[in-house]
Formats: sequence, C-alpha cells, structure tokens
Amino acid sequence: MRVWDIYPAMDLRRGRVVRLKQGDPGRETRYGDDPLAVARTWQAAGATWLHVVNLDGAFGEGSSENEMALKRLLTAGLRIQFGGGVRDLESLRRVLNLGVERVVLGTVAVEDPSLVEAAAASWPEGVAVAIDVLEGSVQTRGWRQGTAVAGDALIRQCIRQGVRWVIVTDVARDGMGTGLDLAMAQQAQQSGLQAIASGGISAIVDVERAFAAGLSGVIIGRALYEGQIRLEDALRIGAPGLAGLLVRPTYREEPGGSLQTGREGHAG
Repeated sequence: MRVWDIYPAMDLRRGRVVRLKQGDPGRETRYGDDPLAVARTWQAAGATWLHVVNLDGAFGEGSSENEMALKRLLTAGLRIQFGGGVRDLESLRRVLNLGVERVVLGTVAVEDPSLVEAAAASWPEGVAVAIDVLEGSVQTRGWRQGTAVAGDALIRQCIRQGVRWVIVTDVARDGMGTGLDLAMAQQAQQSGLQAIASGGISAIVDVERAFAAGLSGVIIGRALYEGQIRLEDALRIGAPGLAGLLVRPTYREEPGGSLQTGREGHAG
C-alpha cells in the first residue's frame, strides 16, 4: 500500500518558529513565539505529522529553548519527524525515547556512515536520511559546508545501509517559493526508498506534482505560513472525498515584532 503524507514544517530558532531562505540564518522570518500554538493550528486543519527542525542544533549551537519546545510539541498528539544536530547514537536514542516518531540524520550520513547503518538496523522506521543538495552535491553542517558527495551517491549508500526513508531538499530552492525540483526525489523513490520532497513548494500544484510522481510525501513550510497553500487543500490530495469548511491560518508581523494570527473561512 502506498504511503503519502503532508508534513507542515516548523523550524525552531531559540525556541521561536522561523523560516530561513536557503538555510541562511541572516535571512530569517519569524512566524511565532509559541510553537505549540502553531502546531495546534496545523493540527486543527487536519495535520497528523509535523516536521520539526532544530536549527540551533544544525548550526552546532546548544539550545535548551528548542529542547523545551520539542517536549511541549510532543504533548499535542501529532506524529513528529525531527532533525537538526543529531549526530550520535545516544542523542538519537534520547530523542526517540521522548516520543519522536522519526529522526532525520543529515551530517552523519556523510561524516559517519556506520552510525546511520547501525541506526537503520535498530530503528528501521524511526530514521530518515536528509539528502540536502546544492547543484547536485550534498551539503552538511546546517547547509554551511559543501561536500564532494553527490546526491545520487548518497541515495545508493542509503540503499546499501538498509535505510528506508529519505528527505530530499534542493537547498537553492528552500524558502524561495520557486517550485519543487522532483528529479532526485523521484530517483530515490524509484530506487525503493520512501522519498519525501522538500524545498521550494509555493503552490498546490507542487503538491499535486509530487503525488503524481509517486513520492511518499512533501514538507511544506513558508507557503503554509504565508497563506499560499491551505493545508486543508494539500491534505485532500491523495485522499478523495474530503470536504467541508476550510480554514486558512495567516500570519503577519506587527510593529515591534509581535505576530497576529488570523483565520479565513472557505467553503469547500
């Protein structure tokens, strides 16, 4: 049976909900100071998964605020896919024991492949590998460090290691709203992996294309927060028969940095 899921993205920076453009911390947009409240908004719209990134961890910075935010998010009852700075088995085990459903490993897939193989053997459904590519080459350390590893080579490595899940992100498109590049995600899916596409989604047609390409899911970030895509509409793809009132959360930053959340009702 085919797997297909929509993952609203939540990037955490010092406990706040933000989005970056192309992973650049200097190009940050803040969307909320209460991650749990934002998560409940997506949950009310029908989400069952949440893709959470610990940006501080990805950048090699400690963050007690993000750890506390994750613990609070786990109380919402959503299935959480979590990544960012998990680079040893002890950290991986601790995050899974908190109740995270799936942990995303990125940097270690290049720097310590044996760890990924051990993790995949111990938690086959609890581990995903991030294939973050820029012009075909894998990026690590919060996308700050390029490597000589090609994305398709990392796909082959994942297959050899028994990895089941991969998340394929085109770094150049992430947060830019330029649309998905599906080629590498399709390659991963057709190779037998469960591939989730990320980076550049700007319209519902991107979600439709990912579903039509046979992928296992998509991660949607800025397009949800800025109202370009209604989560309810995205969730309808691959799940015919859903109907009802659609509610679109919208976020706007007010003077002084505070955020206001509004809702618009739509008959569907």
